Amino acid sequence: MQREQAADGSIHFDPAACRAVIFDMDGVITDTAELHFAAWKALFDALLHERAQEREGAAAPFTEADYRTFVDGKPRIDGLRSFLSARGIRLPDGTRDDPAEATTIHGLAKRKNALFQECLARHGVTPFEDTVALIGRLKAAGIRVAAISSSRNVEHVLKASHTWDLFEVVVDGNRAAAAGLQGKPAPDIFLHAAAALGVDPAAAAVVEDAVSGVAAARAGGFGLVVGLARKGGEPALRDAGADCVLPDLTEATVG
Repeated sequence: MQREQAADGSIHFDPAACRAVIFDMDGVITDTAELHFAAWKALFDALLHERAQEREGAAAPFTEADYRTFVDGKPRIDGLRSFLSARGIRLPDGTRDDPAEATTIHGLAKRKNALFQECLARHGVTPFEDTVALIGRLKAAGIRVAAISSSRNVEHVLKASHTWDLFEVVVDGNRAAAAGLQGKPAPDIFLHAAAALGVDPAAAAVVEDAVSGVAAARAGGFGLVVGLARKGGEPALRDAGADCVLPDLTEATVG
């Protein structure tokens, strides 16, 4: 499969070499990355403020750079541990039965999900038209498509954005947990999707906007890894292993 980006910055999907394309959801299929960031920021800023008051100091707020580095694309629990560790905060894991008010890893995970649901209800969700159009061109050319996400809200989000029926295979956080898959940057979720499609990873492409997702796809041996930088971050995506980085999918060609 051709990995080089064209001189004009576009990328081409050739049905003779590319049998499937696997799309990440948040930030690639649906405009929900901002909702996740808002939910994470509300969660972490409140926790950081509380910790700072206990120490009579101030804490740097959660930023978009923190989101991209520590939580973007990862399972909720992994993202929590990653960011808290970076800030030197240790909390007990607790259990899955912990309420959202509990200051434990599982409690905070429930609180974050509740905040995301509030953002989703308030703002709704829309698909990226460039992605929907590309999926239409891929399917018309006989290239199969799948959607993946570490989120456990995938079915709700895709159905709300009227994109659920576009995909032959969907692997979400619930199915990943049931199958014992490791979260990104491990390649498990992508490999699981490829296997469900019956396609060798070398004959499949991945479209991802998260550094952890790009690294996962590269580790999985996929034939083409496309980094999507809708809001910048091109160098980080290339450093993680993206074969090419696009600002959107408008110029992606098929055939």
